[in-house]
Amino acid sequence: MDTEQIKILLERYNQGICSPEEADIVDQWFENINRHQSTYVDDSALDQQLDEIKMQINEHITPTPRVRNMQRWYYWSSAAAAVILLSAGLFWFNSHRSAGTLPAEKQLAQVTNTATNHRIVKDGFVEITTPKGSNENIALEDGSSIVLNAGSKIRYPEHFDGTERPIFLEEGEAFFTVAADPTRRFVVSTAEIATTALGTSFNIRAYARENKVTVALVSGKVKIDQLNNTNNKTTSLILLPSEQISYDRQSLSMMKTIFSKAEDVTGWKQGYLIFRDAPYNEVMTGIENRYSVTVVNKSSKKEWNYNGFFKNENLKEVMDIICLAKSLSYTIKNDTIYLENKN
Repeated sequence: MDTEQIKILLERYNQGICSPEEADIVDQWFENINRHQSTYVDDSALDQQLDEIKMQINEHITPTPRVRNMQRWYYWSSAAAAVILLSAGLFWFNSHRSAGTLPAEKQLAQVTNTATNHRIVKDGFVEITTPKGSNENIALEDGSSIVLNAGSKIRYPEHFDGTERPIFLEEGEAFFTVAADPTRRFVVSTAEIATTALGTSFNIRAYARENKVTVALVSGKVKIDQLNNTNNKTTSLILLPSEQISYDRQSLSMMKTIFSKAEDVTGWKQGYLIFRDAPYNEVMTGIENRYSVTVVNKSSKKEWNYNGFFKNENLKEVMDIICLAKSLSYTIKNDTIYLENKN
């Protein structure tokens, strides 16, 4: 985490609006600081941080049950010290290092495109496959564009003929910006659903390891048709901007919900990891795609959900925070992360 994120998290904690995972992390910070009070902190830097935090508290101070039986200012003094210690590279996670050495290439904070994407043309169709750690920008002949996420596979005609522009997302996630053409429907099909648009932008996520397929509409209007309906009934839903559907692969049902920020849906294009009550499989898929690793869960905790946002953090920082929130430990060997029960 960078310094600004720490400050934001502390302010959320003070207002009592942070998630349980975030609150637990702050509590751990405080406990660690109390155990390491002898650590040197530059007085002038500490005073500057204290002044800033005091101003924020004066503006937003509200009682919160998360504060323990300690004076409020002692807490915020410790919080400010945590910010400075982090900036100096003395953040408390150093005392909770996981076994194993993190490969240098995994320290990168940004998504890189060093891996080679696989592109073939066969029987009039273009097929593109992206490995972990690599995205692909695709320009179609009709002026539409696709951003293909890591670990994904897509297939489409070399040339659009007739009255339809068919796209087949066979695995993974993609963001579509569709050029308007009222005479030719733009249809994206997964194994379970077909999404039809004339001129719009939307995101589809359909990783095989996950239990659901999601379609989120950023702009325009789309129609979603269920393809494997065993009841032989037409099951269609219309999405408007900021709406999304989730198709459950087990119950074979669709549910419509609303998302508040487009970034929650499309942040992966900027290399962000954004989890909103995300189940374990979605969290691990995001980590594997972002850092080009494989996660093996050797712990007894197979089902859990997580809320979090990561922008520029490296792999170790992400794993430290998630494992702290879920009381797990991990080791990294080559390109594989092993999750284990915390001793």
